[in-house]
Amino acid sequence: MTMQTSLSSTGSGFYERAFGSFSAEAVSEVRKETYGEDLGQNNWSPVDEFRQFSQWLQLSDRSHVLDVCSGSGGPALFLARNNGCRVTGVDIHPDGLLTARQLAADFGLKDQSNFVDSDVRQPLPFPDGTFDALWCIDSVIHIPDRLALLREWCRLLKPGGRFLYTDPTLVTGMLSKDEIVLRGMPGYFLYTPIGLNESLISEAGLCLERQVDLTQSVVELSERWRAGREKRREQFTAMEGEEAFERMQNFLSTTRLISIERRMSRVAFIGYRP
Repeated sequence: MTMQTSLSSTGSGFYERAFGSFSAEAVSEVRKETYGEDLGQNNWSPVDEFRQFSQWLQLSDRSHVLDVCSGSGGPALFLARNNGCRVTGVDIHPDGLLTARQLAADFGLKDQSNFVDSDVRQPLPFPDGTFDALWCIDSVIHIPDRLALLREWCRLLKPGGRFLYTDPTLVTGMLSKDEIVLRGMPGYFLYTPIGLNESLISEAGLCLERQVDLTQSVVELSERWRAGREKRREQFTAMEGEEAFERMQNFLSTTRLISIERRMSRVAFIGYRP
């Protein structure tokens, strides 16, 4: 769920803490308990989803993949390790980029990876048709102009190149004002009505091939994430402060509730550039 710096100035410091304390023992332990296999992810995808995503993107060792809002780089490097592909990640968080580059060195993947400091709200510094595939996991909700973002993806993909993004804040039921505020606690969020993604994908010149409901991942991961943090309340309050700790716990509890009741849903959109 990587967010651009100027969009995260809500005072919560959610992403700064996530990347800045990446290697802290308590944070690492919670990631392992939340995801099972810790890739350093900070989103709603367990590893099995990433494996499925790579199949939907039809990746091979000849693919060059763009990871939009790449965060700590773990998921992108997972693709490089498991598919033999080349990966380029773009993000604006210095700590995330530093971690990604260090992980690439640790895994011996420096030649297969590149992590670039770039603001995805602006045109990216790559020529037209650079990439065979791209993904953006749970981060489109932080970018104000989704149509411009999708048009940029269309420019960057080769003809026939494939895209996949997940939207974890689709409004699929009635939500209270408090629930909306709590669900958006980490920073700048966009809540999207059903049908809008489909129309924007088409308007951007891309073709939607399928969409898959992934809300159950949010239900399961939010509860494990909240429980792991609660078990280490003392360590996390020391790192975050009591107020920030409680805000995060309320965020996770609210996210789980509205996901269980399918009042907010998470959907993957998969398609290609014609």
